[in-house]
Amino acid sequence: MKRWFFTFQYLYTMKKILAFAGSNSSTSINHRLVSFVASQIDDHEVKVIKLSDYSLPIYGEDLEKNEGFPSDLKELLKEIKSADALIISVNEHNSGVSAFFKNVVDWLSRIDRNYSEGKKILVMSTSPGKRGGMSALDYIKGVLPRTGGEVVDAFTFPSFYENFSKEDDKIKNDELSATVTKAIQTLLSEL
Repeated sequence: MKRWFFTFQYLYTMKKILAFAGSNSSTSINHRLVSFVASQIDDHEVKVIKLSDYSLPIYGEDLEKNEGFPSDLKELLKEIKSADALIISVNEHNSGVSAFFKNVVDWLSRIDRNYSEGKKILVMSTSPGKRGGMSALDYIKGVLPRTGGEVVDAFTFPSFYENFSKEDDKIKNDELSATVTKAIQTLLSEL
């Protein structure tokens, strides 16, 4: 019996999953959604971070040339590189990703063009509206493969305040709940 246990342990490796939202808002619903999704994963090491904890100035070529790469950027890249998978929830501003998140992506692509290389990625977006941040989601689904990552699933979560219970920390809409569960299962099956 003991021999089987060690064989199983050898075959099964706990994976590291890094989760974050593309928002710098202290009340971000995308952070709430990505945290909820991360909390649904067992048997893997899941770490939720806030990108706002990494101080990055607005990217500029002269800034990069004169000052180099910020230490917080190097720390963020280290977090990403150490993960096997990423879970990212992007917020939408004026039918695109937020300037905050675009800036993070710009810095990451400058320090390492293939910063998400080899990562399995689940992307999502939510908003108070019925489209659920669909334009921002479409943008990031197009960008991430160019940085080396593989988007294995994606979904929008429309009308956040009607479909998510902050008090109970759960999804109220059965169809959306099934969509989220399926997306998580797809990510985990790829690890």
